[in-house]
Amino acid sequence: MKPYVVEIANLHKNFGKQQVLQGVNWSIEQGKVIGLLGRNGAGKSTLLECLLGLRDVEAGSSTLFGQPATALNDAVRAQIGYVPQKSDLFEWLTPLQLLDYFKALYPHWNQAKVDGLMQRWGFHGDAARKQISTLSGGERQRLSIIRALAHDPRLLVLDEPVASLDPIGRRDFLQELINDVIERDTTVIFSTHILSDLERVALDVAFLQGGKIVLQGALDDLLEGKNLSLEDLFVEVTK
Repeated sequence: MKPYVVEIANLHKNFGKQQVLQGVNWSIEQGKVIGLLGRNGAGKSTLLECLLGLRDVEAGSSTLFGQPATALNDAVRAQIGYVPQKSDLFEWLTPLQLLDYFKALYPHWNQAKVDGLMQRWGFHGDAARKQISTLSGGERQRLSIIRALAHDPRLLVLDEPVASLDPIGRRDFLQELINDVIERDTTVIFSTHILSDLERVALDVAFLQGGKIVLQGALDDLLEGKNLSLEDLFVEVTK
């Protein structure tokens, strides 16, 4: 059995009187590629932010690589990549300036990967020197993905990473995941509402419903013998 990269125990998160997470328990082994599914408003983004220690919680805990998510040392932080649902880029910088800034923070920065992705995903010539504030939503999302992949993370957390991408951009991103990230035994948590994309990369799924993980397991095992598609299973679990 591989070690757990993520361990969440009895996690509670409220926004005022609204209880969003109500005792989430979730453990994720090294190398797992897990799709996080749930209805809009179920709390998927909140769960991922709490998992990473980006939000205070009312109760419970999250550990990453054995350390509390709210007190990670620099070595562990350098092993994590994160693509948030909403862009958090420094909009006054250019793509080149942004990546140069983050390069100084990560000891295992893969410049060859960055150069290749920048070239393939349209950030070359003048496009790499435009202010981020002038980029389209799809361009910002591609840049966020490049930033998250640049240091070859051992844990990659993706919150709706393809929502602003066109079909070609989605295909290129998923191909990058399949050919490089997953092959390196990276642990990936992938939240998306595009189920067909999820089926291409995720071997396991977890359903968030009523503030808890109500079903998780290998996708093939969950569908076996039920004569259901993933879409059917999603409707059945989250109704």
